[in-house]
Amino acid sequence: MADIPSAFAVFDDRFHRLLGPSPSLELLLEHHDYPFAHEAGVYLPSTDEIFITSNQFFNSSGQRCIQISKISVGDGSRKATREEIYSDGVPMANGGINYKDGILFCAQGSETQASGLYYMSSSSPYPSSLLVSSFYGRPFNSLNDVVIHSDGSIWFTDPIYGYEQGYRPKPELPNQVYRYDPVTKGIRAMADGFGRPNGIAFSPDEKTVYVTDTDWIHGDGSMDGMRPSTIYAFDITYYSGQPFMTNRRLFAMAANGIPDGIKCDVEGNVYSGCGDGINVWCPGGVLLGVIKVEGGAANFCFGREGSLYILNEDRMWKAQLAKSVRGALLKIWTKANC
Repeated sequence: MADIPSAFAVFDDRFHRLLGPSPSLELLLEHHDYPFAHEAGVYLPSTDEIFITSNQFFNSSGQRCIQISKISVGDGSRKATREEIYSDGVPMANGGINYKDGILFCAQGSETQASGLYYMSSSSPYPSSLLVSSFYGRPFNSLNDVVIHSDGSIWFTDPIYGYEQGYRPKPELPNQVYRYDPVTKGIRAMADGFGRPNGIAFSPDEKTVYVTDTDWIHGDGSMDGMRPSTIYAFDITYYSGQPFMTNRRLFAMAANGIPDGIKCDVEGNVYSGCGDGINVWCPGGVLLGVIKVEGGAANFCFGREGSLYILNEDRMWKAQLAKSVRGALLKIWTKANC
């Protein structure tokens, strides 16, 4: 078996198949004026571009803000580049996902702007529009992450981080997971009982939904090892023709930091950004290995042919895994099958 670079820690032999014969980790972009590479990670296969959101920072006017950027990933002959996107129409953007011909963002909102789901075009001048901002009149807290079911419904998490960090009003809703139907405009609370619900992802067959609970760290920066740093799995069960999140169970716990963004590959393996990088579990919850990134990773996205783009605050990395590895969201492999 080929030597594995030190950036990859193997805890189960099944990880070797995901890594392939020559795994690598390369620095794609670096920028130290503000933490540009934090959340979202929305890959557009038609253009080889990734939309990402920064962590919070204070701009030259002293205002707290988040910057959306568009990354052109480049190839062997072209270097990756970054373009800042004017994004005042999406207040404090965080998680995102491919939606129609653009990107659906979770906007955390501000004292004066609503938290909610905002659609943004992927083309200049990047117009945006609000889909939903409340649970039947009760405003959301600070939406964090989102995923879309094949039936068109939109599932998302809503923790209270914005209030804890001082830029959102006092919460009027619990920390919950919601399902929004953009056709009927109906919205349902799907699951509660979380400390801080964060990342969300479906298994490839959509029979399971995973939710990360990052209660280990609160918005004020306080950390407590007795609080969850956990991925929960739920079955999606239908009653009276409607989906419910049932059979809640602890799927995995992050050994280092918190499990933030979460995604699956087409084989059902579960990937999450944690305090030591990208942790990978098999569908049965066994830790297969870690793609080690100093400083950890909040989020990431799959590209094509086994590429994985990792968001590491001031840096963005590209991990090359086996070319057969494909993300479950887009299921892309090569340009030929896009």
